[in-house]
Amino acid sequence: MRLRNNPNRGWIDGALYPDTVPPEALDDLAGRVDFLARLCAAWDFGVLPSEATVTEIRRSAWREAVDACRLLTSPSYHLVRDWHNLPRLPYLGQELAYIRDDPNLKHV
Repeated sequence: MRLRNNPNRGWIDGALYPDTVPPEALDDLAGRVDFLARLCAAWDFGVLPSEATVTEIRRSAWREAVDACRLLTSPSYHLVRDWHNLPRLPYLGQELAYIRDDPNLKHV
């Protein structure tokens, strides 16, 4: 469900801002870090970002915000770090045995 999306910034999903009015733009570091934290938290719970959002956050202009976010409990955040070729950080989230020990994981 998308709410209040700015047509010029269609990649900013208004549903990520249930507590406030979605921003018109994300041009500063603090706004980008906040957006990434909201995005990764939603993504971790199965709310997938749009293709336009993924395209936007993969741009090199987001690298500083991705590095600053430090959402170490989020698998999605670690994926975004990989997209930006940032050094790996320790994953502090729950490691589920049924995933960790899945013999098919090596094929993914």
